[in-house]
Amino acid sequence: MPAGRRAVWREYFELTKPRVVALMLFTAVVGMLLASPAAPPWPVLAFGSLGIALVAGSAAAINHLVDQRIDAVMARTRGRPLPRGALGTPQVALFAAAIGLAGVALLLAFTNPLCAVLTVGSLIGYAGVYSLFLKHRTPQNIVIGGAAGAAPPLLGWVAISGQIEPGALLLFLIILVWTPPHFWALAIHRKDDYARAGVPMLPVIHGVPFTALRVLQYAIALWAITLIPQAIGMVSGVGGWLYTLGAAGFGARFVWFAWRLRQDPVRWAMPTFRYSIVDLFALFALLLSAHYLSMALAST
Repeated sequence: MPAGRRAVWREYFELTKPRVVALMLFTAVVGMLLASPAAPPWPVLAFGSLGIALVAGSAAAINHLVDQRIDAVMARTRGRPLPRGALGTPQVALFAAAIGLAGVALLLAFTNPLCAVLTVGSLIGYAGVYSLFLKHRTPQNIVIGGAAGAAPPLLGWVAISGQIEPGALLLFLIILVWTPPHFWALAIHRKDDYARAGVPMLPVIHGVPFTALRVLQYAIALWAITLIPQAIGMVSGVGGWLYTLGAAGFGARFVWFAWRLRQDPVRWAMPTFRYSIVDLFALFALLLSAHYLSMALAST
């Protein structure tokens, strides 16, 4: 492939926010694997995951379209393809439509209608309700709009089971409560950027001390919620105790970061943001490890 064409495809790839989608896809796959005591059918696992990833990438590309004006103002985002002029609005719109439709087609073909409907709903929630409306009208935007970002593990679970079950809702709740402290830590670091762009993020409207307190409160709430899986039987036995101990440790560490953030927001905003990603990845990895450890011990 010629170098110029590779460069164009890299721009399209950047539209999908690949690092964000990769974390979302990981949680979706964990949801699939936790939904059944047996290994899920490989076509559902492979093509269902791809379908969810494509729809998530479509939502991200639409977000680029909606936010191109403020992206050009903010230091963090002015290097994106649209503000730089590397891609035009019609190109991005066509790309978002193409991968979104392809993703929905895969979900309909390899999973079930409920999974496809919920996935489309999450796209509308993120690209429409959050990006077009909430983000620009309320400092609680990420609390309400976080429901769309919390959907992947629920979608993965439904792709296998065909129904919404308590375990799927708990995975959804974990990410829903994780999202505000994760994003607000970044918003504290980028407060001036958001103020310049006219986006009413919490630290812009209510100040950094207020936001740091909210980060701490949400981190404590998340810590408590992540200890529920063993109580409702999602994980059990030795695997359940290993998960609970691990979740307690990672959660305590997140609360510690949030406490330090409240003491010194300038220094601790980005470390808290980065650790929040580690925390979420670790929680879902622990859940998956506990699930398969329990299965292995039960079969011996």
